[in-house]
Amino acid sequence: MPGTPSAATRGLAEEVVSIARSELPGLDARIGYVDGDDMEFPTLQSVLVHAAEERTARYEQALAAGVEVKEPEGPVAVVVPLLAGPDGALLRVIRQAVMDSRVAADLTDVLGPHPLLAEALHVRLSEAGLARADRARLFTVATAADGIILASVGGEEAVQAAGITGMLLAARLAVPVMAAALDQDGSITAVAEQLRSSGSQQLALAPYLIGPEIDPSLIAEAAQEAGCSAAEALGPYPAIGKLALSKYTTALGIAPQQAQGTPVR
Repeated sequence: MPGTPSAATRGLAEEVVSIARSELPGLDARIGYVDGDDMEFPTLQSVLVHAAEERTARYEQALAAGVEVKEPEGPVAVVVPLLAGPDGALLRVIRQAVMDSRVAADLTDVLGPHPLLAEALHVRLSEAGLARADRARLFTVATAADGIILASVGGEEAVQAAGITGMLLAARLAVPVMAAALDQDGSITAVAEQLRSSGSQQLALAPYLIGPEIDPSLIAEAAQEAGCSAAEALGPYPAIGKLALSKYTTALGIAPQQAQGTPVR
C-alpha cells in the first residue's frame, strides 16, 4: 500500500480487499504499507514475515497432532502493488521490502494498463459531471469535457503506460485523451496547451491514480494549472479489487475459484 498511512488510506485498502473477497470468498488478504510504522499500520516486510511464521506454525501444529500433511510449497504470499501504473521509485521500495523479509513471496505487476481502468476513469469523470455516463444515451452534459488530461505519477514510464489506458478511454468518450505526469514540472501545462491547440476548449483532468500515492492537493493544483476541473481518483472502484485478485490468481497460475493463499497489498 503506497502513500502516507492514515485511516482514510486503510479504509480504501479494506474496501479493495472486500471487493476481492466478494469475487473469491475466504480469500486471505492482508494490507502492508510502504511507509508503515509496524503498530497501527504494519509494514509490508512485517506482514510478509508474520504470514511466513503463521504458515510454518500451522504445518508444525498439524505434524504434532499426527496429521499427515505435505510440507508447504509455493510462495508464502503474492504481493500486489496497489498502483494503477508503474512508479519506478515506489516499486523499488516494494521490491526491497520483499527481499528484506527473506520470505518466498511473488511480486506482481501493477494493475494497469487495462480496459477496466478505462471504465473506472469514465465513471469518475461522469460522476464529476465531466463526461456522459453512456454515449448511447440521447442526452448531453453541459460541462462534459472535449479533451481529457490523464494525470499519472512515476515519470515517463508511467505516462507511456497511462497513454495505453488513455486510448481506451478516448474510444469510450470519443474525445482526445493525453497522458501527463503530476510529478514532472510543466507536464500538465504542456499537455493542456497541446489539447487546446488541437481544438479542445473544455478540458478535464482525470487522475490515473488509486488515491494514496500522492497528496490530494496536488490533483487540485494540477487542475488549476491546466485551467480545468478534475475528477476524483479511482479509489475503491470495483474494477480495482477485481484487477488485484486477477494479478494474484495469475501469479499462482490458477483459476480464481481454486485460489488459496495470502495476497498482500
